[in-house]
Amino acid sequence: SPTPSAGPVEQGEFALACYPLAGFHPITGSNRTNLSLGGLVYEGLYALNQQFQPLEQLCTAGAQAADGLSWTFTLRSGVTFSDGSPLTAAEVKASLDLARTSAAYSARLGDITNVTAGEGTVTVTLSRANGNLPALLDIPIVKETGGVPLGTGPYVLSGSGEDWTLTARQGWWQGEELPLQTIPLRAIQEADDLIHAFDTRDIALVSTDLTGTNALGFSGSFDTVDYPTSVMLYVGFNTRSGPCQTAAVRQALLRAFDREMVSTALYSSHAQPAALPISPASPYYPEELAQELEYAPQQAAQLLTEAGWTQGEGGWTKGRQSLSLRFVAPADNPIRVSAAEHLAAGLTDLGIQVDLQLLAWDDYVAALEGRNFDLYLAEVRLTADFDLTALITAGGSLNYGGYADTQAAQLLQEYRAAVVQGRETSGLRLYERLAEEPPFAVLCFKNWSVLTQWNRVSGLTPTQQNVFYGFANWDIA
Repeated sequence: SPTPSAGPVEQGEFALACYPLAGFHPITGSNRTNLSLGGLVYEGLYALNQQFQPLEQLCTAGAQAADGLSWTFTLRSGVTFSDGSPLTAAEVKASLDLARTSAAYSARLGDITNVTAGEGTVTVTLSRANGNLPALLDIPIVKETGGVPLGTGPYVLSGSGEDWTLTARQGWWQGEELPLQTIPLRAIQEADDLIHAFDTRDIALVSTDLTGTNALGFSGSFDTVDYPTSVMLYVGFNTRSGPCQTAAVRQALLRAFDREMVSTALYSSHAQPAALPISPASPYYPEELAQELEYAPQQAAQLLTEAGWTQGEGGWTKGRQSLSLRFVAPADNPIRVSAAEHLAAGLTDLGIQVDLQLLAWDDYVAALEGRNFDLYLAEVRLTADFDLTALITAGGSLNYGGYADTQAAQLLQEYRAAVVQGRETSGLRLYERLAEEPPFAVLCFKNWSVLTQWNRVSGLTPTQQNVFYGFANWDIA
């Protein structure tokens, strides 16, 4: 964070930003600032902590059927919406059904075929077994009233026009003492308004992706609290043609990328280096296996030699074939461009010829869809159960490299179906196979950030879904 300004700064009231014209619906809405306010108003069947572990919230238990194809959730008794009406299975069903068709949640809920409301229970039927379904159910449960939907959370959102307020509600089932009874909202219309409101201390807090494309530029003195996300930066391989169709070459490349440098220097520590496709924040991240895949250029060279490649003055050759790689990356994000240039330089230092192509977005997508690459740099937001179906299965929407490995597909299916007790073991087996037959090289998982006015707020424990997670424990000056 920047060095604080000299002298005391008078603190105004604790206010937050909102975009009234964008609407406040927590399921169908798309405005990130408004959606973040939902963490103070709405709750889900589960809440995810910073380790992506689901904790019961509006349910007290989830029971998986023997065949793994359905879950029954027992709703928590004594929970009411902000109008005093009790939470019922009907609202849970309606909220989940709405989420299944929404832009924000439809992808993660694609395996749900039916939601049934019972007496104090809700049953979710699946097309594929998922032993970690609760990790996908931190979806706001709402009561539709024709205006802003009601929630079961600690605050009520009310207002009209540009005048909106969050007010602590009566009868919140968790009953914790809140740091503020009223939180005024400042109406804004565009990104420049948000920057100005924060820079002038009119609002106390913003949540942002500091390394994202078109990231907003905030100035002045502020505190920064990072939190882990499931956004993975990786290098994909063309497994169908060219040098990378050989697993041994891909194994060498796994050890040819300096993940620490990418995360620390290029992403300014707003990322956690990772060698496997699961966040290092997760308790299921296998540290020992990850260490075996760490940056080791000498080991990478050794693996290439063992695969029949010979290093000479002109680079690596195998018979008449030269080890030359076409590396494509999108040119729309300066930090990602720097990462691509750094990775390409590292491969060049290893003696590998690299043709780095920084492409306009449409050209980049065309290169991926036409498989016109050996390597590509990409970023993907995984679901909180770290399902790799789209990336490594036949016909997967993100399987641009044409990866096909029946053993990996079977291990993925077993991992998805595993419940808590078997998830670590099944995950390790999957990741070991992906190290043997790599579809891609993971570089890091991004952090997003909460910025607060200097020395204004402490005790923050933000999560990817809820920057106000644990708000009752915040200390606000």
